[in-house]
Amino acid sequence: MATTFDRTQPLAGLPPAHVLEKDGYTPTIKDKLVKEEALAMIKTTFENSLKQNVNLVRVTAPMFVTKTSGFNDNLNGVERPATFAPRDFSSTKLEVPFSLAKWKRWALHYYDVPAGKGIVTDFRGLRCDDDVDYTHSLYVDQFDWEKHINPEDRNAEYLKDTVKGIYKALYDTEQAVAKAYGIEANLPEEIFIANTDEMIKEYPHATPKERENILCEKYGAVFLMGIGGLKPDGTLRHDGRAPDYDDWVTQRPDGGHGLNGDILVWNPLLKQSFEISSMGIRVNPEVMMKQLELCECLERKEYMWHKMLLDGTLPQTIGGGIGQSRLCQYMLRCAHIGEVQHGWYNPAEVERLRESNIHLLGMGSIDTDPAAVGAQ
Repeated sequence: MATTFDRTQPLAGLPPAHVLEKDGYTPTIKDKLVKEEALAMIKTTFENSLKQNVNLVRVTAPMFVTKTSGFNDNLNGVERPATFAPRDFSSTKLEVPFSLAKWKRWALHYYDVPAGKGIVTDFRGLRCDDDVDYTHSLYVDQFDWEKHINPEDRNAEYLKDTVKGIYKALYDTEQAVAKAYGIEANLPEEIFIANTDEMIKEYPHATPKERENILCEKYGAVFLMGIGGLKPDGTLRHDGRAPDYDDWVTQRPDGGHGLNGDILVWNPLLKQSFEISSMGIRVNPEVMMKQLELCECLERKEYMWHKMLLDGTLPQTIGGGIGQSRLCQYMLRCAHIGEVQHGWYNPAEVERLRESNIHLLGMGSIDTDPAAVGAQ
């Protein structure tokens, strides 16, 4: 999701000004236990529908991987992973994954999953370098999924069909939440397909976030294809992507490039686009080598995971991540992601949020260390 976060500004992580105004926000569910029941209902309903629509099986997932395996997702290629060493093996470096983009592809091989079937995990991770704001947290919880596909399925139509299955799970979940908790449903029955190449031509002077807002306000729900890669002037086409999971260079029949994209919806409370999922058809050996070269990181081909892809051990796949807290934030019309997960946020922002009737869950609402009060 394109962002407008500016760390040079004070209180940059707060929701839009209209939400912070007096009487600008009223929580949909005030009772904490009722909210927890709603969170569980949203996650269960969505996961069950996702598994049925995309043909996925739930599997367990790792909390950490070895650095030398190359199994960690590099995201945009610059983020620092949370790293530690086991007590008795100080030379071993373990990393908490950003996501399971690479691990899932290996897991399809490990579990011998046939083409046409996939897996989904209840992933929990840490992203130390994420912008911490009203839609982003250091703590990541998402439905990380991956599906084995045939080589001939590496095309835009297969990608679009998969998006429609995911979106149906999203739409059906909102309908269930609306019925259970009296929240007005906003999602259209069908998702609109767009691409970044066309949007750049149509709105050449708009920022990526502005282009997303234009699309989502007009259509309600959009799959924006073609994330990652550079425009002719050397700037990002639309947000960044690591070179070794999504395919962002393959040319599509519409003339654009990239077999990946983001599922975005219009958030009626925040009055802006809101990312639910990042996904795409994954790189094959040829595409990965091209993208590694473009990103000047060919040294990665020596990692174990990359060797397994290059020698044909790993299957062709499509996959993505669907943020659980982001999903719940949207479904319950919350102003801040901290209302649906236990996290850490700028203490000054926490205080300002309270003034606007926005109360974060658990320790996220505590802006001082209670154990340190009065201690010297």
